[in-house]
Amino acid sequence: MIEYNFSYRKLNVYQLSRNLVKDIYRLVNTFPPKEIYALGDQMRRAVVSIPSNIAEGTAKTSPKEQFHFLEISYGSLMELMCQTEIAYDLGYIGTNDYKLIEDAIGCIYKMLSSMQAVLKSRLQSNHL
Repeated sequence: MIEYNFSYRKLNVYQLSRNLVKDIYRLVNTFPPKEIYALGDQMRRAVVSIPSNIAEGTAKTSPKEQFHFLEISYGSLMELMCQTEIAYDLGYIGTNDYKLIEDAIGCIYKMLSSMQAVLKSRLQSNHL
């Protein structure tokens, strides 16, 4: 088997977001059956979008395009946070799991914000 060295795999934010995918899938599997295809499906789609858009953004050559895909990741991250709060409010997620997910989202949020700041400064310096 050939092993490829894709650059996005080296990003901590990508690795953490992949771990978050596993955590969300594990949690959704504990939801009541009626929610697995409602709220659970929404959460799965949102969480998968985060590392997917990080990876796709690294394939773009312009900082503007890269920034765009980070924005999509960020939007999916905030969507997931909202859905996690709702799942917690409905009693589908316990306090410990909620805190773990919130901490992971907070960490990914900070990393995405830092990456966006770097790209934004590149965009601004290109327009001078």
